[in-house]
Amino acid sequence: MEEDSVSKIRVRMAPSPTGLLHIGTARAALFNWLFARRHGGTFVMRIEDTDKERSSAEFESDILKGLSWIGLDWDEGVMADGSEQGNFGPYRQSERLGLYKKYLEKLLAENKAYYCSCSEAELEEDRENQEAKGEPIRYSGKCKNAKNHSGVIRFAMPDKKVAFQDAIRGNVEFDLSLLGDIVIAKSLDEPLYNFAVVVDDYEMKITDVLRGEDHISNTPKQIAIAEALGITAPKFAHIPLILNTDKSKLSKRSNKVSMDEYVNAGYVPGAMMNFLALLGWHPSGDKEFFSTQDLINEFDLNRVQKSGAVFNLEKLNWLNREHIKNMSSEKLLGFLKNNLAGITAEETLIKKAIDLAKEKIVLLSEFPKDWRYLFEAPLGYEASLLLEKSGDAGNAKTVLEEVLARLNQEQEDFKTILEDISAKVGGRSSVYWPVRVSLSGQRNSAGPIEIFSVIGKTECANRIDYAIKKIT
Repeated sequence: MEEDSVSKIRVRMAPSPTGLLHIGTARAALFNWLFARRHGGTFVMRIEDTDKERSSAEFESDILKGLSWIGLDWDEGVMADGSEQGNFGPYRQSERLGLYKKYLEKLLAENKAYYCSCSEAELEEDRENQEAKGEPIRYSGKCKNAKNHSGVIRFAMPDKKVAFQDAIRGNVEFDLSLLGDIVIAKSLDEPLYNFAVVVDDYEMKITDVLRGEDHISNTPKQIAIAEALGITAPKFAHIPLILNTDKSKLSKRSNKVSMDEYVNAGYVPGAMMNFLALLGWHPSGDKEFFSTQDLINEFDLNRVQKSGAVFNLEKLNWLNREHIKNMSSEKLLGFLKNNLAGITAEETLIKKAIDLAKEKIVLLSEFPKDWRYLFEAPLGYEASLLLEKSGDAGNAKTVLEEVLARLNQEQEDFKTILEDISAKVGGRSSVYWPVRVSLSGQRNSAGPIEIFSVIGKTECANRIDYAIKKIT
């Protein structure tokens, strides 16, 4: 994965459409994308859909749309709309079965693979015997010379060691003899993962494979298959697993694991990309807030850690808040439109509200719930809430009446009105509190001057008048 081969780099993401987009899949896709963009390479999207029973078009669509939502794009393969683009297609494994068959027949003809007719009962008996003797669990090889013409297809694993240079983990060595003869196809028309991926990476001219460390045990198998086919395996980099805070593997018991859950919760794409990039990769300095271009400029496999990356929800929330703060109101409005159902305010007012709220919200989903008072006059609050800092109803009513009178009669700055009355009554809380509650109807909200800047003088006057009547 040297930087002098920038013009030749081709990486791929190859998700299986058997479920919703997983956080781990999204992080792996991001690392591939950053590596390709950093080095001027090509990012390919391949769909590994040979599991006919579990694969679905709906899951494929969810994965592609989720990756696009984060901000990823790709140069070749199955595009976000389901169409295909590129010179090495088809890019769905289910449409490449004839190609796999050709390579399987080559291995069979050269006695590098063979049919196995062993029953599950026979295999289980062999496993039990091996366990009893303390031997490695692997296929015994009893069908290797049986000249069968049907059954599953096993790869004749060489009895040797294989080593490869992992871009993250350094030199990695495996003893292939411990693996046994693995099944690489259920039949000539049903290849399994470890075989199909070797053919696809070769045919699509993939140069570098970046994937999770849970695949590291597959790598020696794939290298051995590539050698048997007489082709060159790509370079490998195995990125660390994502862990829960207790260092267990990320699971839905402790965290949301599908991207849809984060989208619906109100996270923004820039924050999610930023957060995922930091799951295992360390920038050169202390900076944690990154734009997309910053990530591309700084991404380096040499700074990817070997140990597991802890999923820290607090950091994600902090990043989401920072990215929301730094987004334009126009852009935020685009993300918020799905959250504004039932709000009929004019777009100008909504943008003013966003300008105020974006400094304080952590999740977009908070906006329509916690800031609704900026669009709709609050009516359901209790009169007692107005009185908490005013002593009694008479004091609160007097304060609100004077604020309303000056609002209606004078062209003064709203802050000046509140400060003058505060000085007169000897304290800000007995003025600011009832005014703020009358404008928001909430115990916790933006301040009265901030709310005034969004809803304007007329609406403020109407809400204060309503509060006076509520006290009366």
